[in-house]
Amino acid sequence: IMNNPASDITSLPTSAPPGGKGNVQTWIYDQVFAAILEQRLAPETRLAEDTLGEIFGVSRTVIRAVLQRLSHDHVVDIRPNRGAVVASLSVEEVRDVFEARRVIENGIIDLACQRRRKSELANLKTLVEREQAAFDANDKGNWIRLSGEFHLALSEIAGNRTLGDSLRALVSRTSLAISQYETPGQSACSQQEHFAIIAAIEAGDTAAAQSQMTDHLA
Repeated sequence: IMNNPASDITSLPTSAPPGGKGNVQTWIYDQVFAAILEQRLAPETRLAEDTLGEIFGVSRTVIRAVLQRLSHDHVVDIRPNRGAVVASLSVEEVRDVFEARRVIENGIIDLACQRRRKSELANLKTLVEREQAAFDANDKGNWIRLSGEFHLALSEIAGNRTLGDSLRALVSRTSLAISQYETPGQSACSQQEHFAIIAAIEAGDTAAAQSQMTDHLA
């Protein structure tokens, strides 16, 4: 398992919280979720409520609610007598995650082929171009985030929010798996395969798009 010893919640970037109080929890959730997705917070990193409260300028009650939501998405473990830590995955759990992704994402492909719009596919191509640029620049954190966003953007084209919510949790757990088990120097997500999936969806070829997705996730 490859953990990053420099991973520290005090390095979380912050910005001014939204004006509406009801948005504060979502804002903090997005900050922490992005840090996990981009691997700035490694597996087993402790997420102390008091420290997070100081970073974001909110009460421990607000932080506790955020951590509960992250726990629900399976990217944070809340452990007795230890508190919250960034989750880590066993090999068996990683296999389960990818098996679930194959099932869910092929369903998403089916819906996307039915409901696709030219503007949405154009935006998807632009996202993959940004992903390729981040990869070429060796900006791993941004590349990992954009790679995940590609799959989430597909779920938006499919237009099924429940599938999208399920996939979001799986994508974040995939990022955890990459941070633990990825072979150095190996690309975990190919931009060319993303373009091939888009081309098949654009053509309305569900079978080809699903085959591309299955091979891609494999």
